[in-house]
Amino acid sequence: MKKRTSALSFGPGASSLILIFVVLSMTVLGMLSLLSARNDRGLSARSIQVVQAQYALNQKAEERLAEIGGLLSECRQTADSNEAYLNHIRERLPDDVTLEGNELSYSVTDGTRTLRCRLYINDFSTGGTTWLLHSLTSETGDETIWN
Repeated sequence: MKKRTSALSFGPGASSLILIFVVLSMTVLGMLSLLSARNDRGLSARSIQVVQAQYALNQKAEERLAEIGGLLSECRQTADSNEAYLNHIRERLPDDVTLEGNELSYSVTDGTRTLRCRLYINDFSTGGTTWLLHSLTSETGDETIWN
C-alpha cells in the first residue's frame, strides 16, 4: 500500500510577503522605541528642573536658618534666663519669622512651591534649635510634596 503524501507548496511570493511583514514589524518597533526614548528624555529634563527648584528652596531655608541661628546665639549671650532669652529673640526677630511659645516658624517660596519650616528653640541652658517641620507644598497648598 502506498502512502499518499500531499505536497503543500507556497508560491514564489510567500517569502517576499514574510520579508515585508518582518520589515514592517521591525520599523514599527523601532519607531515605538524612539518615541519612548524621546519621552523619557523629556521626563528626565522636567525631573531635573523640579529637583533643582526644590534644592534652591531648601538652600534659601537653610540660609534663613543660619541667620536665625546667629540671632539666637547673640540673644543667648546677652540673656541670663530662659524668659529673657525668649524676650531678646522676640525683640530682634525679622518680620517674616513668627515666634509662638518656644517655636519659630518661617517659610520660603519660589512662586510654585512653598517650604514651610518650624523649629523648636531649645532651653536657654542648651541653646540651639530642633526641627519640628520641614514641609514642601505645591502652589495651591493642597499637595504635600515631601515632609
